[in-house]
Formats: sequence, structure tokens, C-alpha cells
Amino acid sequence: MANVTLGGTPVETTGNLPKVGDKAPKFKLTGTDLEDKTNDDFNGYRLILNVFPSVDTGTCAQSIRTFNEKASGLENTKVLCISKDLPFAMGRFCGAEGIENVVSLSDYKTGNFGKDYGLTFKTGAFETLLSRCIVVIDTDGTVLYTEQVSEIADEPNYDSALKSLA
Repeated sequence: MANVTLGGTPVETTGNLPKVGDKAPKFKLTGTDLEDKTNDDFNGYRLILNVFPSVDTGTCAQSIRTFNEKASGLENTKVLCISKDLPFAMGRFCGAEGIENVVSLSDYKTGNFGKDYGLTFKTGAFETLLSRCIVVIDTDGTVLYTEQVSEIADEPNYDSALKSLA
């Protein structure tokens, strides 16, 4: 399990992120249209999984804005913004912010995404929510890059994630 902090207080996750070079675990998440979305819906695309606790926090909202801006210039790449927020909240936020270059997905139904990727909080105030992580996946499903942000309030390293696609 990964050890990260929330405001300096240690918290644990249920496991560890997939390793670079591994095949990414399959997933089934819910889109803002309330339809199921799986890895297969994104076949042939490189994926940046921008995972976070809740769109209702400043750092999470900023990560969506930043990836929305950067995603517009990425070829053959989809940015998937994933949390346990209800699809309605994600849709409302993206609509209000004019965010159109990312795909919002929710793990609220089963929590299996967080378990399979080893990034669900096991302890602390955010217990059962998803920790802040970036996972970059190639078109063949191979993990190219991962980042488990060590302090939940911090933003991920956008540049390193994007460089993994070069």
C-alpha cells in the first residue's frame, strides 16, 4: 500500500499503482451520461488517467482545468478525469467551466477502479475516496507512467506525465 499524507497526516491506500511496463487493469466507470465506460471504449487511444478525491476541492478542480488545456494539443490521446463524485457533479463543474477536452468518469457505483488500481484511501478523512494519481497508458494498454501524489493537497507533475507520451 502507498503511504501519502493529507495535510501532513499519514493516510494509507488499499494497494499500489500498476507498475510501468505492466498491462493496465481493465475498468468500468460511469460517464456523465450515466452510461458505463470501459477500457474498450478508448481502444486505439493513449490515455492519461487523472484521478482525484473530489471535483469540489481546489486542487482537483485545477487538475481538470490544467489537463483540459493541455489535452487540446495531444494527438491520439484522451484525458480521463476520474473520481467517486456523482456524474452530475462532474457534468455541472465541466459545464460551468467550459471544459470540453477531457472525459469525466465516476467510480461511485462499485469502487472497483480504485481497488483494482490500488489507489482507494484505506484510512483518514478521505477514506473510500480515490487518492490523487496520474496513470498514463499507451494504445496497447501498457502503463507508461504513474505518479502517486505524496501530499493530497499538491498538484500532480503534469510535465512528467506528458513527457511520458513523447
